[in-house]
This record gives sequence, C-alpha cells and structure tokens, in this order.
Amino acid sequence: MPCEKSGLGRKTFCALSLAATFAISGCQSGADFGGLVSAGTNMAGAAMMSDQQIQQMGDQTIAQLDNENQLVATNSPYAERLQNLTQGWEVVEGHTLDFNVYQVSEINAFAVPNGSIRLYSGLMDEMTDDEVRYVIAHEIGHVALGHSKRAFQVAYAASAAREAAASSGSSTAAVLSTSELGDLGEKLINAQFSQRQENEADDYAIELLQEHNMDAEASITALRKLEAKYGNNSSFFSSHPAAGDRASRLETTLN
Repeated sequence: MPCEKSGLGRKTFCALSLAATFAISGCQSGADFGGLVSAGTNMAGAAMMSDQQIQQMGDQTIAQLDNENQLVATNSPYAERLQNLTQGWEVVEGHTLDFNVYQVSEINAFAVPNGSIRLYSGLMDEMTDDEVRYVIAHEIGHVALGHSKRAFQVAYAASAAREAAASSGSSTAAVLSTSELGDLGEKLINAQFSQRQENEADDYAIELLQEHNMDAEASITALRKLEAKYGNNSSFFSSHPAAGDRASRLETTLN
C-alpha cells in the first residue's frame, strides 16, 4: 500500500512506515565538516555505527515524530487497549519497548531500532485484539532481529545525511538539516524488508505469541484481512510484501 499523506503531510513521517526515519542530533563543537566519507566507504561506515548512536538517533526521532503528529490521549480507548495488549512485553530480550498510537486512519505500524513501536488507529479499528498482538509481535521481531537497524544503515549509507554525521568526529551523530533528513527519508521510502526478513519476523511473532499463550493463528487472519483489502501484490504495510503468501506459509507452519 503506497505511503499517503493522510493529514500528516510530512515525507519524514511517511518514511517511518517503511521501517523508521532517524533524526540525527547532538552537534559537537570543533567538528571537521570537511572530513566526509567517500562513496566507497559509506556502507562500511554505516555498518560500524555503534548501538549507542542508533539508540540516540531513535530516541531523538521518535520524540520529534511524537511532537509533530497526533498521539491518542492517554485515557483514550486506543491507549487503554494498547496497554492491555502489551502487558508483559515492556522488555523483550533486553530491548526496552515503548508503545503508542497515532490518530491516523491508515492501516499501518512501524518500529524504530531503539524499541519504539507506533501503531495507527486505523489498524486498531480494523483488527481484533489477537490480530493487533500479532502485528506488535511482528514489529518487535524486526527490532530484536536487527532488521530495523539494518534498514536504517542501508538507507543512511545511500543518503547525503551520512555526511553530516560522518564528519562530526564523535560518538554522537551530527545535526541533520531539513534537506539531509528529507534525502534520508527518500531513501527509506524506497527501502523494503526482504522476504527472508519478513518470514523471520513472522516466525519470531509466532514464537512470542505462543510463549505468552496467545492466539498465534490470529497472524493468519490479520494477513488475510490485508490481502482482501489491498491484494496480494500490495503488502502488510508499505514495506511488508505479499500478505497472502505469508498467510499461506503460516497456515502450513501452524497446521
């Protein structure tokens, strides 16, 4: 399903539905902005980004996005429902998770490598509790398995945004300009998780649901809903290919 404005009106936010946009801040005095990485070393540099840098980027970005976009009220049915659905998942495999809902009618969700997971209210309107749990567990899988981190590294390596961070000369990445952040967002818009990563995140979700005695077969009904709504050539969100094919695979796995 293509990324649409839906009242958000920001390319940066649209990119997040493909795995998350990461603002980069913490500009250091005395940084050498002439020392930019070459095209040949971009991916290597991105791959060597520390977990601390990834955490900082995620923290700063989710704070920015939560400020820019409408979060549901803390006492709203959406917030209360999400809190109930995520009990016991506050920390998973050492990842501290933070859940919230944007008041957006689209069916979508995304995860940031720092453990922030955001659902759209439209998704919660369309799906049952068990189906929403599957979506959340799938996004947790992308975090725990490093898929979200890798998606950022690939987009970052291909973006002009890397130049500001690479030349900051410290463990804290440099501030991105609007154009640099927009360039990174463009790359993320064109990024997709591989079918292997999707299968891995689905398998992770199934194991997590079963571990907590939850309905793992809700994964199938959730994907079938998306297939019926958008077709099998569309996707489980913009970055998640072939909902119908994935549902068929899970049917074989669970039956």
